[in-house]
Amino acid sequence: MNTLVMKFGGSSIGTTDALTQVLSIVLHESEQWDRLVLVASALEGVTDGLIEAAHLAQMGQQRGYRRIVANLRTRHLALIDELPLGTTERAALHADIDRLLFDMLDLYQGMAQIASKVTNEAVDATIGVGEKLAARIIAALLRQNNLRSVALDTTSLIVTDDVPGNATPNIELTRTQIAENLVPLLERDIVPVVTGFIGATSSGKPTTLGRGGSDYTASVLGVCVNATEIWIWTDVDGMMTADPRDIFEARAIPTLSYEEAAEMAYFGARVLHTRMIGPLREDNIPLRIKNVYRPQQTGTLINETGSGRSHSLKAITYIPGLAVEAKRSGETSPIPMVYDRAVMAAPNSQLDIIMSAQSASHSLACFLVPTTAGSDAIHTIRLAMEENLQASPLTKTWVVKNITFVTAISANLDNWGTVTASILQALKHIRILALSQGPSNSSLTLVVENKDAEEVLSLIHTMIVSNG
Repeated sequence: MNTLVMKFGGSSIGTTDALTQVLSIVLHESEQWDRLVLVASALEGVTDGLIEAAHLAQMGQQRGYRRIVANLRTRHLALIDELPLGTTERAALHADIDRLLFDMLDLYQGMAQIASKVTNEAVDATIGVGEKLAARIIAALLRQNNLRSVALDTTSLIVTDDVPGNATPNIELTRTQIAENLVPLLERDIVPVVTGFIGATSSGKPTTLGRGGSDYTASVLGVCVNATEIWIWTDVDGMMTADPRDIFEARAIPTLSYEEAAEMAYFGARVLHTRMIGPLREDNIPLRIKNVYRPQQTGTLINETGSGRSHSLKAITYIPGLAVEAKRSGETSPIPMVYDRAVMAAPNSQLDIIMSAQSASHSLACFLVPTTAGSDAIHTIRLAMEENLQASPLTKTWVVKNITFVTAISANLDNWGTVTASILQALKHIRILALSQGPSNSSLTLVVENKDAEEVLSLIHTMIVSNG
């Protein structure tokens, strides 16, 4: 049977106009496909608010977390009251929202009482509430428009390991749970609205899949229900040649290969979660990125072959990072221990070593901080890293600085060195701290100083546009 999994991002469900668009899309696609599965993100900004509330609870600041929860309640109820819902449906939804938020307040109260002993596992138990709220609103709106629908929490579907803040699904166990709890709904022509971002261990302990994890949820569900396609609905026309907030001339890319899309996500494209491509590639399930406000546009299709066109740059991305360097050569083994300790200072974050190099007089290591770590992770990790470097005589000579990774994306970069040469020629007046061609042969990454990042983006994007 033809099955479509559609994920709606926070920016595509946060207003009555956006939800009207979602309703129109779902009603239309329900006529085109045998089975529909919807995945809901939290409304834009809600997860950040919940994380802040959890941190305030950790510090015992009752007034702070209660204020955030009250604001979230007001926001969701105001949205509900603007929707064309019947009296009974609206009242039931109000009660459901209040129950979820009151339960969460109880968890925050418990966290505040033990304060310094609060674990990341406890935080995971609270920050997925945004998805639960959104899923219930969408399901109610669909029911009001004569489409059988139910909100379904992925704590009963997605089985993960117990890594707090960045759990990994167990596909086989998840497949069993989906067969028991989701597939019967599809067989009864019910449209499930599934919560993104959250899961649970085999023992039932709540987990989360990392920032932007609703994409990953859609990917895993798609594999487990043998989806024909997966669509990600957002507020842009697809994967773009650059971030349109930085490059006005950025345009949608018609097709990408799995490798190109994965590299774009890893190196900073915020449209996709970094881990969602892997399951789709293994099962060869096409992915499409579409604009909820312009559903008639085809968006970006991501599949095994992409466009098949070589010798053409597809996109330019950027992502912040940190570098540690020393005016010396020799032993670097203490550095991994330093960044391991630094990451512990920023819950639910991580660092990836992208490049390291030595010369006769210098040593350098560059670390990427994923977008899923949050906007404040760079600052937190840098402070922790500087403290840890100074704590050991082996690393006191090392210094930390902020850097930017700028990555050019296209398939088969290993087969055409002239493009690399052209990029370097265009940047001949820019100081490049390090350069690396990715092992997937779909990316060329340059490490530059923050002050040069904007110019590097602009120059390489000009090459993309001029080459068509």
